[in-house]
Amino acid sequence: MTRSTRATGRTTTGSTATTDGVGTGASGDAAVEQTPDALSIGRRIRHFRKQAGMTLQQLGEAVDRAPSQISAFENGRREPALSMLHAIAQALGASAADLLDPSPVDKRQALEMELERVQSSPLYTSLGLPQVRVKSLPQDALESIVGLQRQLSGMVRTRAATPEEARRANRRLRERMREQNNWFPDLEAAADEVLDMTGYESGPLSQRQAARIAEHMGFSLHYVPDLPRSTRSVSDTLNKRLYLSSAEATGHDPRSNLLTALASHILDHRPPEDYTEFLTQRVETNYLAAALLVPARTAVPYLQEAKKDRRLSVEELRDVFGVGYETAAHRFTNLATEHLGLPVHFMKVHISGTIHKAYSNDGLLFPTDPLGAIEGQYACKQFTSRTVFGVADRFSPFHHYTDTPTGTYWCTARVLPGGARGGALGGPGAGGEFSVSMGVPFAHVKWFEGRETQNRSESRCPDPSCCRSAPEELAARWEDNSWPAARTHASLLAAVPPGVFPGVDTTEVYSFLDRHAPGA
Repeated sequence: MTRSTRATGRTTTGSTATTDGVGTGASGDAAVEQTPDALSIGRRIRHFRKQAGMTLQQLGEAVDRAPSQISAFENGRREPALSMLHAIAQALGASAADLLDPSPVDKRQALEMELERVQSSPLYTSLGLPQVRVKSLPQDALESIVGLQRQLSGMVRTRAATPEEARRANRRLRERMREQNNWFPDLEAAADEVLDMTGYESGPLSQRQAARIAEHMGFSLHYVPDLPRSTRSVSDTLNKRLYLSSAEATGHDPRSNLLTALASHILDHRPPEDYTEFLTQRVETNYLAAALLVPARTAVPYLQEAKKDRRLSVEELRDVFGVGYETAAHRFTNLATEHLGLPVHFMKVHISGTIHKAYSNDGLLFPTDPLGAIEGQYACKQFTSRTVFGVADRFSPFHHYTDTPTGTYWCTARVLPGGARGGALGGPGAGGEFSVSMGVPFAHVKWFEGRETQNRSESRCPDPSCCRSAPEELAARWEDNSWPAARTHASLLAAVPPGVFPGVDTTEVYSFLDRHAPGA
């Protein structure tokens, strides 16, 4: 299966180069899929030429090419045409498949190819270092240089994992989601395949069917009290054991974490190479879990019928499929535009006012920082996602209209308790309440229950006078007579946690696996 990053629309069949151009190689620290390129083909030609005891001159004569052209092929400076590749293979007593095999013939060749790629990378070029003649290097020097390059690559990636880079990556991902109306057909297809395997027909996915997915993938389930706090689940891929928290096994929806944990294996995720890929995988796993909990084959006909009857409701979707409110609201955004023709927006906001998650394709303006990031910004105090915190009735659905500079929007929202564990990304919502809201432009409110609400407010954001700046009278009285002590987040100045899986304590995870491994 190809290595897929479905939510960003790109699929890569692995190469030996990482995103910064410094490769791990066949003998490197990480195993990667390989595809033939000019360098690997050239090294194969050289290997079979020497094995056949031929000189550059002799091989050139056999295929009617100058020795310099054969040398260019072998050094990876030129890639032979397919007809020439067949001619060279025939002259060497090999097959075209032999020459197209990208795997190095031995450790020496793997190191040479890795260093060749390093020296042509943007990182190496930017350092202004001289080119090294790879073939002339003794083995120990070659290993030392390649090892240094790997360490340098790791340091660069770690230093690049700043809050700024994380926000840029998140912005790019959100833009891609908006372009696709938060609808990803390949993830929906993957969910359909899994549902067929469980024998699912209609209605909510049962816990037994969710467990059957794990069984089908060869995993045994283990609910433990000592799951590392920096994780939601831990997979032992050697012994095919999936560990989840016993505290969450009896929670509101024990299927959710199980399906999210299995999603990475269903999608054949590999360890992420950068923060963009890490975020993409998070989106994919959450999307797939929601697509399994609220299957499109059942949800779409239900929602289409509800729209026809003008009774669309996130609460009803939640109750029909037995999922949490946030899952129902988020899943609605997956299906709304593609199947119901409705532009929508979604927000998850901490009680402090900071935005935890946001999505929009209906024109609603979110606050952004200079990098275009939404997460971590303060939502307007007039938005439904903020006003809902002041409502005493937490049982009934809350509906609300907001007049904004880009039009009037109707929203439905609910206040939910904060998570016990918090996500791997941290954020302000780990402790305390948060709101989840979903809304549409006024022109589309006619399809929803709650459209008759009289709750209404006006937002002038991004005008600072709306809710960013204190009224002039208050400011005049207190601006020079106050000194608040800020409740500063500990992560304010910290970089994004380093590591393949940011924020995960790998020592804690490995110790946990050691304790729970069979026979331990």
